[in-house]
Amino acid sequence: MAEKFVSLVRVSTSRQGDSGLGLLAQKEQVEQHIRAVGGELVQEFLEVESGRKIQRPMLDEAIALAKAYNATLIIAKWD
Repeated sequence: MAEKFVSLVRVSTSRQGDSGLGLLAQKEQVEQHIRAVGGELVQEFLEVESGRKIQRPMLDEAIALAKAYNATLIIAKWD
């Protein structure tokens, strides 16, 4: 049985989100890792939010889904 993953790709500003460049690179990193371990992506979450904010609804949803599927939460970039 393949290991299950939930991914969160994020950028801090809407400008970064609109360009898609940072997000695309993160998605590729996540996909590469999942392929390398023979895993399965359950769902991908996209967050365009400052990391300074305390409330992070996409992160909360990603954690909840990972728990529900007994999956690993994978985040390509956390800065």
